[in-house]
Amino acid sequence: MERFGCCSIEDDVDLAPANLGLIAAYYYIRHTTIETFSRCVNESTKRKGLLDILCAASEFDAVPVRSGEEATLYGLAQSLGMKVEKDKLNDPHTKAQLLLNAHFSRTPITTDLSSDQKLILEHAVRLLQGLVDVISSCGWLTPALSAMELSQMIVQATTSTSSPLMQLPHFTGAMVEKAKKMKVEDVFDVMNMDDGPRDKLLDGMSQSQLMDVARSCNRFPAISLEYKVQNADALAVGQSARIVVKLTRDAMEEDGTLGPVYAPFYPKEKEESWWLVVGGPKSALVAIKRITITKANVNVKLDVELGEDAGSYDYTLYLMSDSYQGCDQEYNFQLKVKSAA
Repeated sequence: MERFGCCSIEDDVDLAPANLGLIAAYYYIRHTTIETFSRCVNESTKRKGLLDILCAASEFDAVPVRSGEEATLYGLAQSLGMKVEKDKLNDPHTKAQLLLNAHFSRTPITTDLSSDQKLILEHAVRLLQGLVDVISSCGWLTPALSAMELSQMIVQATTSTSSPLMQLPHFTGAMVEKAKKMKVEDVFDVMNMDDGPRDKLLDGMSQSQLMDVARSCNRFPAISLEYKVQNADALAVGQSARIVVKLTRDAMEEDGTLGPVYAPFYPKEKEESWWLVVGGPKSALVAIKRITITKANVNVKLDVELGEDAGSYDYTLYLMSDSYQGCDQEYNFQLKVKSAA
């Protein structure tokens, strides 16, 4: 375990958990997977690279590869526009890669492949949460945000370029184009439409389909965010700045609770979760917290360590969903750091 970076040996006898070991234990991730994440990811890793690293997880060793399935997988790869070497088609990690891409594009697959895809999806979000923690402990902002967007894609079965409207039930590519012509770009636009134009957009849907759309719109997260920096006029080098964030969540149930995420393509019930992230100079990730919003108002505190040089520095506060596309938020602010008294 020590060589995988999950623990350290102190005084030749005592075992102490290392950061990677704590992440592995928290998310129930195998130590070999955490070591892979730590070794393979870097500051410039893009979304495709993150997907490759995710699919290399030891948890996917158990994805079944059936005899004679190579032709089906090769056909799937071609339909997805993916180049796969034929001798890799019986590799469970290659299969995980193919089935995740089929999930993003909602490509129809066989019953056997659907059950394999379900197995992969049940692991994927948890593994990604661990990957986000590995990346953020290195202080890398860009790949952390990309991994969070990948989580949204997995929960909603969408691509990185999909319209947010594809998260609504019964919406097709043709409907998205129709909506675009009506200047309707996202779910909030649908919710704010007047009845006449909305009826025109949803024309042709049955009553039960309209009810499905209404339910998913009502469940979509509308969150207002306020933030302030405590003692903003008294920040000095070597100290930390505390950012206090207040989140107000609309669309709670009448009893004040929040139901599961609306995600018809995801194989199990999913609780809505968020990351609050502060990005600092040089694309550094300087603070992060993963939160669940279980009541109408939530207060969160983030501490940012200040550097050793006085001056004004630009920061960005991000609110990132792990389950929905099109509702992330970002706010730019400055911290003025004075010399020590």
